[in-house]
Amino acid sequence: MKRTRIKICGITREEDLAAAIAAGADALGFVFYGPSPRYVTPQRAAQLLAHVPAFVTRVGLFVNEPTEKVREILAQVSLDLLQFHGDEDAAYCAAFGRPWIKAARVKAGFDLLEYASAFADAPGVCGLLLDAHVEGFGGGGQTFDWSLIPQSLPLPVILSGGLHPGNVAEAVRRVRPWAVDVSSGVESARGIKDVQKITEFIAGVRDADAGPPL
Repeated sequence: MKRTRIKICGITREEDLAAAIAAGADALGFVFYGPSPRYVTPQRAAQLLAHVPAFVTRVGLFVNEPTEKVREILAQVSLDLLQFHGDEDAAYCAAFGRPWIKAARVKAGFDLLEYASAFADAPGVCGLLLDAHVEGFGGGGQTFDWSLIPQSLPLPVILSGGLHPGNVAEAVRRVRPWAVDVSSGVESARGIKDVQKITEFIAGVRDADAGPPL
């Protein structure tokens, strides 16, 4: 049975971090994008990361940051994977010598295969995160038309955008992504995670893993 990996993004509190780990999350995301309600300072992120056990991936999310700013954060925070959500090109993403993933903002008419190909051969790339195209950066809690995803992409697919406990099982069965990424879909308020929603979300992924594709 293929096991879909799960990332809980936008961690801001110790209790949310502990709940995600206890429920079985594979990765935790920390947002270094100032306008986000889930933004954490490098100092705060370092405090939170001190509680992350081995074999849980620590991911830092960046949006169009100057190279030196990213390097400053990496000097303060121990991250396993970098996630770029802005207009960064492949050379920029690869410049930090860390594994990384790139977000794509999907909408009708967007050539996802061409976009993925621009990053596929870059050093350190580990996956393509598919999010909804909305104003600003991030999916805004909105889903997109999953039928827009080509059958074959040159990078592992991380499905994001509007996922929540009520739709994640269908999403996994339809798309069969390598991983899913959720933030607002498991929150009780912006930046505040909900333990029951996290638990139900992960249970939905596991149920879908065990069932047939749609």
